[in-house]
Amino acid sequence: MLASSNTHYLVRICGVHHIGDKTIFSKNGTINPKKPVITTRSEIKDARRIIVKLGTALITRENEDGLAIGRLASTVEQVSQLQNEGRQMLLVTSGAVAFGRQVLRQEAMMTMTMRKSLSPKDMLQNSRVAIQRQACAAFGQKGLMSFYERMFQQYNIGVAQVLVTKSDFYNSHSRKNLQATLDELLNLNIIPILNTNDAVAAILDTDAEVTAAKDGIVINDNDSLAARLAVLISADLLLIMSDVNGLYTGPPDQEGSRLLHTFCPKQDAQMIAFGAGSKVGTGGMESKVKCASWALEHNVGVVISNGQLDKGMLNIMDGKQIGTFFTKVPNQGVPAEVQAVKARDGSRQLQKLSSDERRSIINKMASNLLDYSNDILQANKFDLEQAKKTGLKSSLVSRLGLSEKKLQTLSVGLQQIAEKADVLGQTVRRTRLADGLMLKQITTPIGVLLVIFESRPDSLPQIAALSICSGNGLLLKGGSEAKYSNEILTKLMQDALESYVPRETISLISTREQVSDLLQLGKYIDLVIPRGSNDLVRSVQKQSLQIPVLGHAEGICHVYVDTDADLDMALRIIRDSKCDYPSACNAMETLLIHKDLVRTPFFESLIDLLRLEKVKVYSGPRLATMIPFPPPSATSLCVEYGDLQCSIEVVDDVKDAIDHINKFSSNHTDSIVTENQNTASSFLNNVDSACVFHNVSTRFSDGYRFGLGAEVGISTGRIHARGPVGIEGLLTTKWIVEGHGDVVADFTEGRKHFVHETLNLTDNQEKLYARKKTA
Repeated sequence: MLASSNTHYLVRICGVHHIGDKTIFSKNGTINPKKPVITTRSEIKDARRIIVKLGTALITRENEDGLAIGRLASTVEQVSQLQNEGRQMLLVTSGAVAFGRQVLRQEAMMTMTMRKSLSPKDMLQNSRVAIQRQACAAFGQKGLMSFYERMFQQYNIGVAQVLVTKSDFYNSHSRKNLQATLDELLNLNIIPILNTNDAVAAILDTDAEVTAAKDGIVINDNDSLAARLAVLISADLLLIMSDVNGLYTGPPDQEGSRLLHTFCPKQDAQMIAFGAGSKVGTGGMESKVKCASWALEHNVGVVISNGQLDKGMLNIMDGKQIGTFFTKVPNQGVPAEVQAVKARDGSRQLQKLSSDERRSIINKMASNLLDYSNDILQANKFDLEQAKKTGLKSSLVSRLGLSEKKLQTLSVGLQQIAEKADVLGQTVRRTRLADGLMLKQITTPIGVLLVIFESRPDSLPQIAALSICSGNGLLLKGGSEAKYSNEILTKLMQDALESYVPRETISLISTREQVSDLLQLGKYIDLVIPRGSNDLVRSVQKQSLQIPVLGHAEGICHVYVDTDADLDMALRIIRDSKCDYPSACNAMETLLIHKDLVRTPFFESLIDLLRLEKVKVYSGPRLATMIPFPPPSATSLCVEYGDLQCSIEVVDDVKDAIDHINKFSSNHTDSIVTENQNTASSFLNNVDSACVFHNVSTRFSDGYRFGLGAEVGISTGRIHARGPVGIEGLLTTKWIVEGHGDVVADFTEGRKHFVHETLNLTDNQEKLYARKKTA
């Protein structure tokens, strides 16, 4: 029986006689896998048995002498966390040779110094030559394992050293012993740490090795060792951690080479070109890809990543876009980067169109919604049926549905957008810098938009029209629950484009993995707009390191009923704010009422109203103390319910209401009901939200209702755009300077002088400027 968890175990495979029977072997010595392979990053979190391969370049110093202690400590911490989560971890580690070389060189130098028989230069050269790799491995393995043992002890985890040679895999009896040993250690919650026995291993072209080669992989390095082990013990996941970020289309330092976040060996093999091998390890990227592909064929999920990244392994296990994920599932659509490039090209062609041409495209989009309404509704019906079968939340189902009325409203909204197609190239500022030197600031598109939205297919044509009107290329990712609705709507929008610009100016993204890829393409995508849940927005914000994100995480909207309110009006506003469309982001989630209105006929009418509308009510802490039988207590006062639920809380006055809203709201939309203009002004001026209303339902916070035609989203940020984002929010500007051979030296040396005269944006001013230039 193995000892306690903090003991250092040394196991030599040929001395183990217990044979396990959990795995079925094929004739060539590999196992016949029967478990499903991980096909998407989101499935990685479910992996239980995981092999982590640590490359030499990762765990040794840059000068190849000794261990990189800091990086190894971080690796041990991450592996320990995963082990303590209930997973079974196994390490395949390099580093023994480097660790041994460091110490043995010091020993050799001391010996040579004592003998005083060589010059310092000759001593260094001869000491390097004299120390053979096998000797370094023999000496270094002891120190490497001692280091691992001490590090893992801090997390109450035991480790076992397992040294192997090729024959342990190629010989059927040794292989079964190896498998049984590893299974036993893993089941005892001990982390096996494996390495090739470099002290005695020989490179032999044996018959067994030739047989193994027919299977596609020979053990020549720790990459192939890790792949063999992963298949042998039926691991769920193999993490190959190195000093590079993953698999690139070419050498990482080569211009134009790009990181592949997802790689399907059968589909993408032609996309990559390998450079030189590793300068420190025995296995370069070509070896890693070969071994990863072999493991994938045998149903082991694989990720190649940079082990130097902070919490890299933990982020991989969370499904984040770290490293290169190997998958058997070919990408059925156009690669994400190609879509982004085509959207960029399309956006530049859009900018060249006249406003009338862009107007024609949008009007065609509007008419397509009505002309093909039957097809749209049929696709939407199928989405609704599927959603109900899968148990989609009722709030999401309500957002998913389309109708003839919705399509008609959409069509009208698109026509409104078309009327604003002259927004590009508009002068927003004119300044005469000096005589004959004119500055203009004009409107231009942002470039390419990536819009991610959930459940609401009706937002797709709105977003498309806004993008075309403002001259932006567009990449769309809708929720899978609206798959068929989104596909037909995208096709109809592309049909309208075809006479003027490429269809790919607007593209629909198919998978979450593609979204993760796109969020890394800051070279081609200029703005990300997530529309959906708090989790969606935060996930996008975390992944998008280079591309700005515009959106709102939550819609925690308030209505405050003041003591001077028209109470009948208040009831109508409350009903509309909460019940008109409870799943919308601008629906009321918290109702604030003045303390003087508690225990009044108004309060009774309010409760009756909410009961009649089947709204589930929760009481805030203060309300719960003021009435005999209060509703259930709210778990929090900053909750977006998204359905027929709301909280009610009591405040002292408008100042108290403002403080409450600024503390608990998401800065989306908040409204006051009062007839006191001074109270209303205080509320409007001091509530820090994107939309602040007086005697108005929160449901008016909408691009269509604001006269924007539609909205691409609602922003609660403070930079660039805030509130409902229409066409103007999708524009930026550029500066144009026109002169007559002007140079800065004329101004610095006093021959010319700046006047910085602000000019009006009128035709008369333009003509006046033209006359001045002529004069």
